[in-house]
Amino acid sequence: MRLVIISGRSGSGKSIALQALEDLGYYAIDNLPANLLAPLIDELRSAPPARPTVAVSIDARNLRESLERFPVLLEAVRERDIEVQVVYLTADAKILLERYSATRRRHPLTRGNDMTLAEAIEHEQEYLAPIRRVADLVVDTRGLSVHDLRARIGDQVARHTGGRLTLTFESFGFKRGVPLDADMVFDVRCLPNPFWDPELRSYDGRDAKIIEFLEGYADVHAMAGDIHAWLNRWLPAYLAGHRSYLTVAIGCTGGHHRSVYLVERLAHHFHHEAVDLRLRHRELNVNTVLPPNTEETASRGADADT
Repeated sequence: MRLVIISGRSGSGKSIALQALEDLGYYAIDNLPANLLAPLIDELRSAPPARPTVAVSIDARNLRESLERFPVLLEAVRERDIEVQVVYLTADAKILLERYSATRRRHPLTRGNDMTLAEAIEHEQEYLAPIRRVADLVVDTRGLSVHDLRARIGDQVARHTGGRLTLTFESFGFKRGVPLDADMVFDVRCLPNPFWDPELRSYDGRDAKIIEFLEGYADVHAMAGDIHAWLNRWLPAYLAGHRSYLTVAIGCTGGHHRSVYLVERLAHHFHHEAVDLRLRHRELNVNTVLPPNTEETASRGADADT
């Protein structure tokens, strides 16, 4: 049985994510009390029809005591030979305030108390911290349309291969904030900036003119080499730790030139690893899934058998 637990901040898109999985054939349950995770699995295993893929939503509508016990409840489920993914959706407080103002819906934590909307959003983040800490995948929904979020859930959750690491390289611009779903962030704003050349400004880091400009500087090669060496050193540890997802974010000022170039370069370097590789250029609104390098992987496997 495969179980996906959707959680996250109210207004971040949890309902859309759950509906996307339901449309993909998952048996979906909204607002499940966390204490009922184990009984639910017993029920689904014993009663026909078989439910090989199940998605549930567990969020701040739960009792706070249940949320605090979530890591223990999750571990108990995993000990029962269940493939579990915990997906946590988030966005910054300003975005959530704007979304609630647009929809005029009530935040769950404002019901029955005197909290303002801003206070409820802040308190909810504290309530959900135990789930956020054990999440396998964090999705920052800032800037994602409904269609973008549904596509992300289909790609990174429904089609995720158990036992393999999904490695995402993401470029971004610091002027729009650091991605909330990044596991590690590298700041490359110290590198020469093509933006200041009017003839290069309209291009991005995938274009030959920007590549030629950046590769003319030793510091660019040194930065790329250092990041590659660090990841090459520690990626096996993440793989050995049964990590499902790892997002490496590279940021420059605007997110169009230096960070894009380095993300493309790093993805080329790591294309041979035994991972599912994805590229995301946030400010360009580009998401790419790289097919596995099957020839090289097969060759490395053959070498290992000899």
